[in-house]
Amino acid sequence: MMAASQAAASPPRGHVPGEEGVWVFIGGDLIVFAVFFVTYALARQQELALFESAQALLDRRLGLLNTLLLLTSSFFVAQAVAAVRRGDDRARRLLLGAILLGSGFVVVKAFEYSAKIAQGFTLNSNSFSIYYYMFTGIHLVHVLIGLGVLCFTLSRFDRSGRMQGGIALIEGSGAFWHLVDLLWIILFALLYLL
Repeated sequence: MMAASQAAASPPRGHVPGEEGVWVFIGGDLIVFAVFFVTYALARQQELALFESAQALLDRRLGLLNTLLLLTSSFFVAQAVAAVRRGDDRARRLLLGAILLGSGFVVVKAFEYSAKIAQGFTLNSNSFSIYYYMFTGIHLVHVLIGLGVLCFTLSRFDRSGRMQGGIALIEGSGAFWHLVDLLWIILFALLYLL
């Protein structure tokens, strides 16, 4: 019986995780962010001294903390997807852990924004601040959407910890969450480390 349920939950070979529409959205999002990143790189090149001095105002420790929160959250999501495929009832707890870590990202970002604004570093401070708030704000919206999707996915588990329906929902949710993670890694490098 267990082998039959595992076989039913396991994706076939060559299986694209989630729904095709999720991948179209992810591809479109990657194209939009690629345009953002190129625009940022060109602007940085034109005002290098300004961008470097403004970047020095950012708290790299908070950026690193947020990176670790999202990386760990993505790991939990990947483990939850694998657990659903195996029919393992720990998937629900793993997904809840991912949601808590992702929520930690939101709290840290809110703290960072409020500290920067209190120091007078606002959207209108300079060209770097416009890019900083615009890119991290758009990313934050992605995080909030991703958390909503993960919460909806969590609601699809029954009392025994098994996911109802097929695995496409958790696979698609995971793919989107990994996109959020990937975008943050690039933003962290561009805004905090360059």
